[in-house]
Amino acid sequence: MDILKIFFVSFFFFLSSTTAATIPTCKTTICRRYEPLIRFPFRIINRTSQPKSCGYPGFNVSCDTVNQTILELPNSGKFRLQAIDYFKQELRINDPKNCLPQRILSLNLSGSPFTAAYNQKFTFFNCSLSYLAYRLNPIACMSNTNYTVFASSSQIVINSLSSSPSCKIVAAVEVPVEWPFYEQIASSDLSDNLRLSWSEPKCGKCERRSGQCGFKSNSTIEIGCSYSSQGGLPRGARYAMMVGAGVPAMLCLLGLSSVVYRMLKFVNRNLTLPELNPSTALPPTVVRGLDGPTIDSYPKVVLGESRRLPKPDDNVCSICLSEYKPKETLKTIPHCLHCFHAECIDEWLVLNASCPVCRNAPHRLPPPLSTPPLPPPQLPLPGTM
Repeated sequence: MDILKIFFVSFFFFLSSTTAATIPTCKTTICRRYEPLIRFPFRIINRTSQPKSCGYPGFNVSCDTVNQTILELPNSGKFRLQAIDYFKQELRINDPKNCLPQRILSLNLSGSPFTAAYNQKFTFFNCSLSYLAYRLNPIACMSNTNYTVFASSSQIVINSLSSSPSCKIVAAVEVPVEWPFYEQIASSDLSDNLRLSWSEPKCGKCERRSGQCGFKSNSTIEIGCSYSSQGGLPRGARYAMMVGAGVPAMLCLLGLSSVVYRMLKFVNRNLTLPELNPSTALPPTVVRGLDGPTIDSYPKVVLGESRRLPKPDDNVCSICLSEYKPKETLKTIPHCLHCFHAECIDEWLVLNASCPVCRNAPHRLPPPLSTPPLPPPQLPLPGTM
């Protein structure tokens, strides 16, 4: 009964966890191929696959006549949405008409949920002479034959143009550049994308876990994270499954272990070991060496000062690897004439019946012949004396 209670409690917890994280299903869509993927908090207006509940306020986008993705900022107009980083909660925008520097002069992010990811101050100049006279890159879409427009964040360039009588400052503005420029002298870099970020809603953590961010229900603005449509499960559901499946499995394992333990205990109790029979003789130890008389029969020699041996190169004992010294007692194996320290070769031959150098087995000496009895003395015959 206890196991059934645990199972039903875990199953109920699993159902409650998955139900609490249920989020209205919203499909990911695009305006055209290679355009940014649009999902919560963004949504494409007038798309049946993305109703109003699939987007956060201020994140509506649209598709223009050529199916470019358009983001409209309340106080700055329409921009082309170039890319969206859902993990970092950043986006990149540009001018659909390819004159972003002109749009920068009137850029106003107030009223939108976006802020500059990185701001850098640029100063715009209007100069009456040709851009060739300044050796700077002009803003082509803002210049004509009568004047040239420059923009720079380099203080050196700003000081140079400010001191020129043919140039005047148009504006000094903060630009949300994609990457910061150092000692910038070419204004053409302002044609790159502008990088913006957002802080609400906080969906980056959910995205990094391959979840689906969205409203918890159609009647609330509270944000939740669901894993059902992404092939995963929320953390609470995973814990519930672990408890629901793990606890019964552990109980079954404990029960099985108890049964096995009792079976082993029963077998050990009824297992009788055979008694040792003291009369059973152990097999005799086989000695592979030579017998004592044979070892003692090998000739010994006390090494002189010249250390001369039967073999001229034989000057080191192959058993202890020590060099022979005068007055040491050596023993020679007769059939191969290899010499060794007497105590070394004696210990060796007790265990091994072969020469340590050539590995040939020495010939065992035959047992000594018995000495025949002497004939009785011949007594002289009488009369021969």
